[in-house]
Amino acid sequence: MGLASDIAQYLDHLAIERGLSGNTLSAYRRDLSKYSVYLESRAIAELEVVNSGVIADFLAQLRGQFGLSASSSARTLVAVRGLHRFLAREKGVANPAKEVAIPRIAQRLPKAISLDDIERILANVAPGERASRDLALLEFLYGVGARISEAVDLNLADLDLLSELVRLRGKGGKERIVPIGSQAINAINAYLVRGRPVLAKLPSTALFLNNRGGRLSRQSAWSILKAAALKADLSILITPHTLRHSFATHLLENGADIRVVQELLGHSSIATTQIYTLVTVERLREVYATTHPRAH
Repeated sequence: MGLASDIAQYLDHLAIERGLSGNTLSAYRRDLSKYSVYLESRAIAELEVVNSGVIADFLAQLRGQFGLSASSSARTLVAVRGLHRFLAREKGVANPAKEVAIPRIAQRLPKAISLDDIERILANVAPGERASRDLALLEFLYGVGARISEAVDLNLADLDLLSELVRLRGKGGKERIVPIGSQAINAINAYLVRGRPVLAKLPSTALFLNNRGGRLSRQSAWSILKAAALKADLSILITPHTLRHSFATHLLENGADIRVVQELLGHSSIATTQIYTLVTVERLREVYATTHPRAH
């Protein structure tokens, strides 16, 4: 088996056995394509002959010649390490990638906005026949802390509005059931009564529909948020993940247990959720510095 075959087999493993999403698979495919081109430029046709020096040189080229950031280089190296780990397990060969350290990435705190800013966004949803859908989508994203992909993948059958619960499908197809707040429920009910019947030109199981009656895309959902945020005249870039970050930060600021927030967000590791505790500490410092009479 050659280089291309080994990479194809690994991608099949990620898709079938690991259940990675299409977007994640595309990222792995792009990263491993870079690696394949690099190996071919060095006349290396078999992964079994790669050593740690070759991989380290590849990493250096990513940072130097191509100018990739530490985070982008790290992501590419993760894909390469996964490929060699898979090959070592399948063929019983050595894994040279484990000797190459992943670049250190400066920790960036999630950008959260205030409740006032959230309410300004919701108040600036564009009027019209699609307004109930747009408001329901934004209330849902903030009220549940869902990823944008989880929201647009929702089906009507995933909602249990009487029990105030929703089933979300996260990364790798992992499902979780989380509560929905009353404001989001009210907005969804209004959309189901007034908005969705107008949009439902074709039979569809999707909750959020586009103008043609099909499932709303991630890009369209992002555009809805962008338009409302622009109209609200906020000074920072607002993305769907901003609403998710704000959901988590506001919960922790109001005393929620971090393990509960982890479950609500669908994080597999508590370490991923703990970054939000740093955000709340920064917020505490800010409040203290601006309000305590002897802080200066």
